[in-house]
Amino acid sequence: MSGAGLIKRYFFLVLGLFLMGLGISLITRSYLGTPPISSVPYVLSKSFPVTFGEFTIIIGLLFFLAEILIVGKNFPRHQYLQVFVGMFLGIFVDVGMLISASVHSDFYAGQIVWLVLGCVVLALGIYLQVSAKVIMNPGEGVVKAIAEKMSVQFGIIKIVFDTSLVFCAVLISFVLSGTIAGVREGTIISMFLVGYITILFSGIFRSFHFEQWLAD
Repeated sequence: MSGAGLIKRYFFLVLGLFLMGLGISLITRSYLGTPPISSVPYVLSKSFPVTFGEFTIIIGLLFFLAEILIVGKNFPRHQYLQVFVGMFLGIFVDVGMLISASVHSDFYAGQIVWLVLGCVVLALGIYLQVSAKVIMNPGEGVVKAIAEKMSVQFGIIKIVFDTSLVFCAVLISFVLSGTIAGVREGTIISMFLVGYITILFSGIFRSFHFEQWLAD
């Protein structure tokens, strides 16, 4: 692949990560819950003097290490750059929280609007990040590693993985604060809605030959 082609792919990778961070932030600002993948970092950030984004980086690093342990010596060398992908996502989560600081609604309908908007932005970010086809997000990488190790479909492992994260977030929140924070109906809604919207974006961009243009 040419240098210009790689620059193009990495640009959309970084853009996708930025949109993912912003989407996660908008969903969180709806106060109807956080996305499953962000539920544990968010709950921890409410109890410790570490930001949402910083905990996102830490959890991403743990996912990365787990992926290496699962894959073993066959782990692709270029995927070590996942460390930087996780770092950028964490930074963009904190940036997104700053950008969305004024987002607030006293009405449930307004909260739903912000939740859906966050899901749309997050789905677009995921689509761009995946379409770049250069480096995986550690959260997706560990799911892929587990799926391949167990010979189970990625989608099935993804559902189990996300559900487990939500369960852990509920448990951690209850132990640390005696309440359940960051996990509400919006968490469940985003779990399913983001996937469907990502498929929709895939169809839209395919009609414009976006992925073919990226491959050129």
